[in-house]
Amino acid sequence: GVGRTADRRQQQTREQGMSRLVPLQPQSMRAALSCTRRRLFSVIPERPRPIADIAEYAAKRQTGVNMQALLSTGMGLRLDKSEIDASLPTQQRTLIQVAQFLHHELPIRLAHRAIELEELPHGLSDMPSVQVVRDWYIESFNDLVAAKETNTPDEEAAFERQLHKIYDRHAPTLLKMARGVHEFKQELKRRHPESTSKKALSHLYDFPEVHSFLDSFYVSRIGIRILIGQYLELHHTQEEHYVGLINTKTSPSEIAAQAIEDARYMCVRQYGDAPEVEIKGRTDLVFSYIPSHLYYMLFEVIKNSLRAVCEFHGVDGEMPPVRVIIADGERNEDVVIKVSDEGGGIARSHMPRIWSYLFTTAKPAFEGAGDEFPDSQIATDSPLAGLGYGLPTSRAYARYFGGDLNVMSMEGYGTDAFLHLSRLGNRSEPLP
Repeated sequence: GVGRTADRRQQQTREQGMSRLVPLQPQSMRAALSCTRRRLFSVIPERPRPIADIAEYAAKRQTGVNMQALLSTGMGLRLDKSEIDASLPTQQRTLIQVAQFLHHELPIRLAHRAIELEELPHGLSDMPSVQVVRDWYIESFNDLVAAKETNTPDEEAAFERQLHKIYDRHAPTLLKMARGVHEFKQELKRRHPESTSKKALSHLYDFPEVHSFLDSFYVSRIGIRILIGQYLELHHTQEEHYVGLINTKTSPSEIAAQAIEDARYMCVRQYGDAPEVEIKGRTDLVFSYIPSHLYYMLFEVIKNSLRAVCEFHGVDGEMPPVRVIIADGERNEDVVIKVSDEGGGIARSHMPRIWSYLFTTAKPAFEGAGDEFPDSQIATDSPLAGLGYGLPTSRAYARYFGGDLNVMSMEGYGTDAFLHLSRLGNRSEPLP
């Protein structure tokens, strides 16, 4: 899936990132050293400019897709209305058809995001890391506008190489934006040194418009990654039941078991022990979904439950099990997965904050990390753990295909998280 594609090129991404750095000249270095550390890291190469009217592209309507459309197109079931050379093999015609759609659609989506990144409130657009992300979107917009239309196998192959480059370029976006929001919070503290209220500066729920942007930005990013990742995966030999990133026989029970194993490993490493986790309900269920997305959502929710149980009961005492319950029926609108724990629950005053980026009850990963915080991928040992991105990002993944993630908590007892997934795959993505 997305993870497999990203892992194959993670090292290449780091090397490309290093090659883009421009060394400071002695005079520039002296000037930079006289500035604050924040000013030092805002010294970046000349920023890229759009080669076309980006506002014109941003004014165009984005085209939503759904799971069924991705499946049918990937299987070559929509070629009947295509004008692509019918003498070509079905697989090649399918790749050209998808490339033509992406050549039209991606510049529009990138233009929307690039302009948003320039117009963020409260000075968030001025943060160095946010400007880097904006520059990535401009570079990718320029690459796609300059790319030739794809009508032949050779043109499609060149387009694939271009999308590999773009996919790698944007791999660190999630963490880079997290760094940008951290810079934003530090800047607020610098602007208001007289303030004694940490709450007024430390939580993003005080800035609803910023939080709303981050929600829509990450959902949009998921959409762009899926469109590109699906296209790139179609070039590889497909594993059984796979169409690109999508597995038509995705088993929530099997994926939950893998998420449980990895989350318990992290819990044991952190606390020395971990509660047992039980899987109940429709363990035989299979449906069409992107396994890497389902794994990420389940892993984050289960990890939170394990930590809550360990901290509430203590590893030296008897720890009640965490329960994963899978519900489905032929007439059901959704597949529903409940993760239930007896980890003491969440304070009612904290409930609105669990969906706020950079709110976490764990020690924030940025604390004390300074500027050495790495731009790595999401993994079981990822520094994203502790950033507070787990629940809001999981909800964004769920909502992308028409699902949702809800949390209900009983303070002093435990928490139930309900993951709703559309079983029909006919809901279009929520385009911002």
